[in-house]
Amino acid sequence: MTLIATDFQPLRSRILVNGIVQGVGFRPFVFNLAEECGLTGFVANSSNGVEIEIEGDGDSIAKFHRCLNTQAPPLAVLVKIEKADIPPQFESTFKIISSKRTHSAATLISPDVAVCPNCLSELFDPTDRRFQYPFINCTNCGPRYTIIEAIPYDRPFTSMRHFKMCPECQQEYDDPRNRRFHAQPNACPTCGPKIWLVNGDNKPVAGEALDLALELIESGNILAVRGLGGFHLVVDATNQDAVMRLRERKHREAKPLAVMFPSLEAITREVQINATESALLTSFIAPIVLCKKLLVATIADAVAPHHSRLGVMLPYTPLHHLLLSHFGKPLVMTSANLSEEPICITNPEALTRLNGIADYFLLHDRDIYLRNDDSVMIHLAGKNRMIRRSRGFVPRPIFLPASGPSVLAVGGELKNTVCLTRQNQAFLSPYIGDMENLETYHSFEQTISHLQRVLEVKPELIIHDLHPDYLATQWAMKQGIPTLAVQHHHAHLAAAMAENCLTEPVIGVILDGTGFGTDGNIWGGEILVGDASAFSRFGHLENMLLPGGNAAIRAPWRTAVAYLRQSFDTKLPQLDILRNWEIGPILEMVSSRTNSPYTSSMGRLFDAISALAGGPGEIRYEGEAAIALMQACTDLNVPPFTFGIRSQESVKILCVKPLIRDVAHAILDGADFTMISNRFHRTLVNWLVKILELARRSTGINQIVLSGGVFQNEILLEALIPRLQSKNFEVFAHELVPTNDGGLALGQALIGQKYLEKMRLKQKG
Repeated sequence: MTLIATDFQPLRSRILVNGIVQGVGFRPFVFNLAEECGLTGFVANSSNGVEIEIEGDGDSIAKFHRCLNTQAPPLAVLVKIEKADIPPQFESTFKIISSKRTHSAATLISPDVAVCPNCLSELFDPTDRRFQYPFINCTNCGPRYTIIEAIPYDRPFTSMRHFKMCPECQQEYDDPRNRRFHAQPNACPTCGPKIWLVNGDNKPVAGEALDLALELIESGNILAVRGLGGFHLVVDATNQDAVMRLRERKHREAKPLAVMFPSLEAITREVQINATESALLTSFIAPIVLCKKLLVATIADAVAPHHSRLGVMLPYTPLHHLLLSHFGKPLVMTSANLSEEPICITNPEALTRLNGIADYFLLHDRDIYLRNDDSVMIHLAGKNRMIRRSRGFVPRPIFLPASGPSVLAVGGELKNTVCLTRQNQAFLSPYIGDMENLETYHSFEQTISHLQRVLEVKPELIIHDLHPDYLATQWAMKQGIPTLAVQHHHAHLAAAMAENCLTEPVIGVILDGTGFGTDGNIWGGEILVGDASAFSRFGHLENMLLPGGNAAIRAPWRTAVAYLRQSFDTKLPQLDILRNWEIGPILEMVSSRTNSPYTSSMGRLFDAISALAGGPGEIRYEGEAAIALMQACTDLNVPPFTFGIRSQESVKILCVKPLIRDVAHAILDGADFTMISNRFHRTLVNWLVKILELARRSTGINQIVLSGGVFQNEILLEALIPRLQSKNFEVFAHELVPTNDGGLALGQALIGQKYLEKMRLKQKG
């Protein structure tokens, strides 16, 4: 039989890819894949993601679809792929065409990431035209979120629009086979940003900026160095005098400072590193990782005084690599600000706000559009846990259990972040800070404005904390958009549910320092039952009077004296703390209940136990007394203190007074700070396991979520989770967002979505 050839009829497929697919080398990947498969068509960025049309035979199209999923560039995150068959166009080539801008903005933006190995190799290659160029980058690395003003992620919408590419850079940018194809920050020494050095009076210092900076650091000077998401204050981490001078000028008396090391090997000489921590440090995220110190170290004692862990990181920008490779020793790299103020990002701002802190300024002229502090992580209970979620993660979304309306959550007062939702995506902002000054408030406003602009989302509802005096609450009330007040600890519960994609009611163990309760008291030691729609208070720590309210937070001795007075009535035990402080006014405040609100705070209980046992009576940063108590703990194989659980109406009360009495007697019997810490942590674990068993028996719920700043306590977290699992509980703790108030906005956002959905159902009904 003779076969007669027929005309070939090609197939054509339209593909829309949504996710992190712009600025990560995705289009050249598609271009080369299409050529490899022998397909024609085009690929283009759009506000919806990346649009692809491919044309050819069925087998080649099928191969293209398979490889699209399995061979995407390392920074690409493919969230959704939509496909449709369309009529063939009979084209002869495959092209990358200009971006298509539409009314929608469904695409995702890549976070700022560390410089890649290929660029590093070029950076230190004397024959390369970018040798020692501090802004080297390609599609696999470099700035993203901090330089983007709008989408799609094209150069005219970034701070690189001020730099016209030279012919060589333009050729790379236009070549789909080059790894710098459409790398928006692409530049070189001829056409790109530059660094220079000035003194505190903004007078240029003659000479090569990098060499001069290194000499000044070696001499003990403090430098302000403009980086990727803001400025760092930099000193020699082995120079005790320089570190102490930095602390004095920055008004940061004792809180630990982060240290950047030249290499992973250098880090291992100062701290213990496991495989997971090593992988984190060397990843393209390059966060600060809190690692346990070694006994013998060269880092100055003033870097992290009285702390068992050190915050370590590796260079993540080309400038960092140049500084560290030439200096050869670790450098303190701490946020460039006065304590509690936002990090500086512009040159004029740094020269003004850091005047008197930094001796010299290493500046550059690539604008930073949004502050983006270093992310901070810790490996606890077998998981990587977030302490501060910022550079390397933002604006990658948290995916919610279901789609919902767009809402804006404005977080709390401390460790503020905001969250904007789009369908099932929750975009948590970079770390903003404590809302205690005008500078942070302005940063808060700028962050919200930037987030709404780059996502092109207008919220239907603003969710804020129940506390009426928070600056974020007051801002929300002025926006002319419907608002919803959410109880602080309910938001913590919902945040843990959101990141773990839980939809059914859970039991929440929410432990922190302060949260405005629905009864007008200060909450903080809560056992809640509920979901994002509603909650009830199953149990809480016994209410205790807090003399002076917020004043007691900075003075744990006040809390300790007040708790003693309430636990022993008028016959106080003869403890050292009663002789070391002027206790008369505190006793009077408690007995008369003057300016002494009730609190169920676990954070304040930690403060009281710590101060009673000999810990700090006054603190210099948040949580210092509690951290001292945690670090003293060495062994949980000890007898617990007395604790009780009683019923008050329908709520279980974890009795604090018997515990305080037991602790006082133990101190009188000679128990030292370590023994008190050991027994207290053991008591706390037993206490929580007991009340959670009661909650399960009452509700039938077996899923537990843990949230709140107290769960940054490594002793508690690592002891409680296995104990609960041994009782056959399902336990969920934070990994993707901080357990502290840095994750609060995520929970607020989920609650807001559920609230709007409920309102719409009511209207339909």
